[in-house]
Amino acid sequence: QVQLVESGGGLVQAGESLRLSCEASGRTFGSYPMGWFRQAQGKEREFVAYINKIGGWTHYLDSVEGRFTISRDNTKNLVYLQMNSLKPEDTANYYCARAKSSLGTAQAIHDMKQYDYWGQGTQVTVSS
Repeated sequence: QVQLVESGGGLVQAGESLRLSCEASGRTFGSYPMGWFRQAQGKEREFVAYINKIGGWTHYLDSVEGRFTISRDNTKNLVYLQMNSLKPEDTANYYCARAKSSLGTAQAIHDMKQYDYWGQGTQVTVSS
């Protein structure tokens, strides 16, 4: 059983930055790609960012491209989401998730069904 625990959320003003962390249990962290999703109140959960197993390839939601950076440290079982230039529309509960396997298309990467383990989420609130 894999457990994912997010941290780093909080309340910030527009234009500020936050770094989210997600710590995974187990010894297989480096064998799986990881993703970040978010869910705003009253809306469906949506994909935010994806990183492959070794951290050499990433993919982002268009609206966060250039502002958010996903990274990972396989020696520490950690995946990060650096969020800069935050906007009120980034307000949401942010979840990390483990992909079942390497995903080769944007459609697959964005599909929640391709992820088998999820954290409990960390709230990010951006005030205007």
